[in-house]
Amino acid sequence: MKSLTGNIGNRENEAVPAVPLRAGRREWVAFVVLLLPLLLVSMDISVLYFALPAISEELEPSAVQQLWIFDAYGFSLSGLLLTMGVLGDRIGRRRLLLVGAAAFGLASLWAAHADSTASLIAARVALGAGGATLMPSTLALMRDLFPDAGQRSRAIGIWSGVMAGGVAVGSVVSGVMLSRFWWGSVFLINVPAMILLLVLVPVLVPESKGRGTGRFDVWSVPLSVVAVVPAVYGVKEVAAGGPDPLPLACLTVGAGAGWAFVRRQRSRDDAMISRALLRARGFGAGVALNTVAAFAMMGSAYFITQYLQSVLGYSPLRAALWSLAPALAVGVAAPVSAWAGRRLGHPGVVAAGFLVMACGFALIALTGTGARGQLLSGAAVMGCGMVAVVSQVCDLALAAVPQRRTGAAASLLEAGQELGGALGMALLGSVGTAVYRHDLAGVVPAWLPPDGVEAAQGTLGGADAVASRLPGGSGNALLASAQEAFVHGMQAAAWCGVILLVASAALTAKLLSVRHPHRGALSHQADSGGRVPGGGPVAATLPGPSRAPRHPCPTARTAETAVGAAEPQA
Repeated sequence: MKSLTGNIGNRENEAVPAVPLRAGRREWVAFVVLLLPLLLVSMDISVLYFALPAISEELEPSAVQQLWIFDAYGFSLSGLLLTMGVLGDRIGRRRLLLVGAAAFGLASLWAAHADSTASLIAARVALGAGGATLMPSTLALMRDLFPDAGQRSRAIGIWSGVMAGGVAVGSVVSGVMLSRFWWGSVFLINVPAMILLLVLVPVLVPESKGRGTGRFDVWSVPLSVVAVVPAVYGVKEVAAGGPDPLPLACLTVGAGAGWAFVRRQRSRDDAMISRALLRARGFGAGVALNTVAAFAMMGSAYFITQYLQSVLGYSPLRAALWSLAPALAVGVAAPVSAWAGRRLGHPGVVAAGFLVMACGFALIALTGTGARGQLLSGAAVMGCGMVAVVSQVCDLALAAVPQRRTGAAASLLEAGQELGGALGMALLGSVGTAVYRHDLAGVVPAWLPPDGVEAAQGTLGGADAVASRLPGGSGNALLASAQEAFVHGMQAAAWCGVILLVASAALTAKLLSVRHPHRGALSHQADSGGRVPGGGPVAATLPGPSRAPRHPCPTARTAETAVGAAEPQA
């Protein structure tokens, strides 16, 4: 194992064709172990969906605080992903993974026992910081485990499916736990899993560290965080309440910090983001497209879970079980997208994935107040398209960078994905909230106390609570109006998503098919045509486990033979 991963880094700067070393049983077992933190981090995005009514009843958060309970995790994670990815390149990706596992477990204990809204939001921030150490480490380690392009493509397809499926699994686990325990139990499930990770990773996963990464750019850390969090907060508040001074000030601060961060990366040799990565048009486009896919997927999930509970009136467990239906389709789409990418090329599959997502969002946009089947069908179609986009973009990006930069590259991809998901919930959620409030403006009884009016007009859950205290027909009428207003808001947000996804599909082929002149400086991996950037052929690998790779020259065969002789047999 050591020989397999180590010799790749030693040859990364040689202008020779890449040798596709095939991973064995031990590497695949290690890959399964790496899926555990990915599953937990993705589950933690969705565990609160069905716990929200119970949290609202006990902690009584405002509408803004309710959104922050969701968003704090994503904002913290996305703001620190880049820092943690670069740190992993320096101190070791496995070491960072272990530190993150311990931090994630401790933060889960804090969140489970939070006794106020502020404490829960702070715990979610801590969970995001722990998750930021886990996600880039798992993706970066896959580059070392699977140097063969075909195996790596299949592994990333599985990785993408687990990431998407983790959201659905988190919902089911949340529903099961809430049917028997209090809402804090949805966080405690992380603790034994993190303990298991701390035991297995040192045994099965080899250490991986970049060489020649230079000094750590400390000042870029606060710049990257300040560029993300105030900007997202400002956008969310402007969408929900209009251009007030505070949100506009946050947007200004975020834009200024973002400009300073990009300028610093372009002007320093020890920048957190390599200038070669910044100049690579295909890589930057991949990060952007990955962000758009996450934006749409998480924005839709925000509405789907509340629809099942608050519009259809399902219990948390029943709603969670129904939410598993789209995940079954996603499980089929992951290997299909990997197969299509190897044979049809990345740009076409990514563009098709966006169009599939747009069709799913259109189904959601046409959903009424009692159309469960149509809603879940739309979610399944969206999930299939999202897996196609994410798996192809990540595969293309990992192949485009040298081994010493895989942590930074993985963190950029995942930072965009997490930021996109947080923005999707914030912006599309704010669109839905704005429409909801507009539709309920003249419906809530004027004789209610001010706090009752604010609760009913703030969220559908608040309207349900107020309606339950009203006599007879008044309560039923208010709840029916609130449900219709929520669905109207969901429809408006879904049409916004359709427009964004169709535009992304139109741009994909142009962005990903252009061969940038700096691509050769980034990697000596093969492009989609089977040739290295310098023009020489690479070894072709058939996907079957019994097929041996073909080598273009005796030197390549000799190199793999030497490595294979030193590799321990599984």
